[in-house]
Amino acid sequence: MQVNGSESVNTYATNHNKPKESQNSLCQDAFLRILVTQMKNQNPLEPQKDTEFIGQMAQFSSLEQLTNLNKTMTQFVGLQGKQHPLTEQAHLLGNKVHWQQVIDGEVQTGEGVVKAIFMLDGELTAELDTGGMKIPLSFIQRIEKH
Repeated sequence: MQVNGSESVNTYATNHNKPKESQNSLCQDAFLRILVTQMKNQNPLEPQKDTEFIGQMAQFSSLEQLTNLNKTMTQFVGLQGKQHPLTEQAHLLGNKVHWQQVIDGEVQTGEGVVKAIFMLDGELTAELDTGGMKIPLSFIQRIEKH
């Protein structure tokens, strides 16, 4: 008795796996369905060895762990990115700044030592030691060591 269809089934199961990986949506249930399909359609004269199934399970476990690690690192990088603009301006703390702004065509200027940097309505703002004045960083014209 000659069986020719077993290789095409195994090839289908292997190729069926590739689109799932490219979409990053291979889950444990999909892997188990593929494994059961391989077992149902294997050549009875040449069954797969236990070591092949163990190897596939180990590969799937590694893939799942790498996917989880990737998600965690992506979240970590996202948090770092959100803090970056604020921490990037930390060098201003304790330094004297001169600022300038134009309101209704009138130029206003001032100076003071930066006590704090914070976000106010989505804009980075410096709090100065002169009466608690708060100015957007975009108004700063000069920075001096205090």
